[in-house]
Amino acid sequence: MSRITRRTFLSVCGLSACAGCLGAAGGKRPPNLVLVFPDQMRAQSMGFMGCDAAHTPRLDAFAKESRAFTQGVSNYPVCSPFRAILMSGALPWVSGVTGNCVSTEKAVGPELRADIDCWSDILSRAGYDLCYIGKWHLDAPHRPWIPSANNRGEKKWNEWCPPDRRHGFNRWYAYGTYDYHLRPMYWETNAPRDGFKYVEQWGPEHEADKAIAYLREAKGPFAMVVSMNPPHTGYELVPKRYLKRYKDRPPESLAKGVYPSAETPMGKHFRHAIPYYLAAVEGVDEQFGRILDALEETGHAEDTVVIFCSDHGCCLGAHGLLAKNNPYEESMRIPYIIRWPGKIAPGYDKGLVDAFDLAPTILGLLGQPIPEHMVGRDLAPYLLGEAASDLTEPRIYFHLWKAAVGDAIPTSPIPAGPFPKGLPAGRRGLRGTRYKSVFAYDNEKQTLSAALFDLKEDPYERHDLAAERPDIVASERAALKARLTALGDPFAAVL
Repeated sequence: MSRITRRTFLSVCGLSACAGCLGAAGGKRPPNLVLVFPDQMRAQSMGFMGCDAAHTPRLDAFAKESRAFTQGVSNYPVCSPFRAILMSGALPWVSGVTGNCVSTEKAVGPELRADIDCWSDILSRAGYDLCYIGKWHLDAPHRPWIPSANNRGEKKWNEWCPPDRRHGFNRWYAYGTYDYHLRPMYWETNAPRDGFKYVEQWGPEHEADKAIAYLREAKGPFAMVVSMNPPHTGYELVPKRYLKRYKDRPPESLAKGVYPSAETPMGKHFRHAIPYYLAAVEGVDEQFGRILDALEETGHAEDTVVIFCSDHGCCLGAHGLLAKNNPYEESMRIPYIIRWPGKIAPGYDKGLVDAFDLAPTILGLLGQPIPEHMVGRDLAPYLLGEAASDLTEPRIYFHLWKAAVGDAIPTSPIPAGPFPKGLPAGRRGLRGTRYKSVFAYDNEKQTLSAALFDLKEDPYERHDLAAERPDIVASERAALKARLTALGDPFAAVL
């Protein structure tokens, strides 16, 4: 597989390879960074988006003070792959995270390479104090398994992150992945592998407490990540005070979209889960607001870049699917909001942005060099009003696993092949301003299929146009093949 460089990727996207070309603060002390990052929070759940009925007054106010990208997408809407993209800015097969960081009795799963430079490594070398709080999920579990609930089934999920794998974070209060939100577990900075502790408090509230305590002592420059697990699965594990706004309302009134009837399994799931999901979103909103208040109280607000995003969304039964790892809008669309008072002009922005843009943009805003393996775009010149950018280029969708049984997408076969054996199964696609195309390859049957949606005329993706518009499918296929070929992705061979 050929190695993709940052310059090559940007040339594919029609952008310049300006890496850290803006001294973020004109020679002054560089800004701080606060990244708040709930898991499985879809963009539609923020009140200002006008979709779900979540009460998010702090996020709504924050969006008005920030550049709020309303078309932000997760290229690989699964926990670990997105997190690896966020931290390293690298393609999945470069970072080592081609799927969720889980292991089984027979095999150790993928994990983030210890030797790849993340934005946090670069900030550490530049003298930043680095604090990580919450869910990490970038290490492969190994024997002896950590004795936690997430490791009792066939798949093992939770693992300690040793200091030499923390990518520059010198302050650590985190766990791998653990979904009992009302009694979360953590490893502190100097805790050994068997030195984890449980806390009798809702995870996001406890993590906000820790973040606030850190901000009160931080001197700067500093970078802090607060990685909250809710509204991830475990929906019912939310304080009752957040549920009262939703529990007695008709479920159909809580979310715009098309959901299965109440007689179906996914219809029942939606009606049960949606009140709890929105309650968790409201709780995340409140805790995020507490962190913003602490930035003001400690005098850090003006010189701190604040980013609010998520790794993926959640279908909640839409399209007959439980949650994520699919290319529907409920799964792919994510919050993507960036604030730097006095530097980034606020406003709602319809530009197409994605996960790969986050790492280089963080470094660009903080005036740091951007490694070649970070293949996304540095949006700092655009955000700071120093350069125009065309943000209409479709974003690439990745799915490196074999499609799940019963997956609703795609459905239309494409005459092609026979293909050589051994090519990768999975899906790739393009998410544009109007059309979304998805191509899936089954390496057992050696067949390729496609789906096509018109997001303008069919925003809830109810009607697959692939059979009706082979001309558009062919155009999307050619464009995707060119992009994947430039990336060195072997999936290009089946297109």
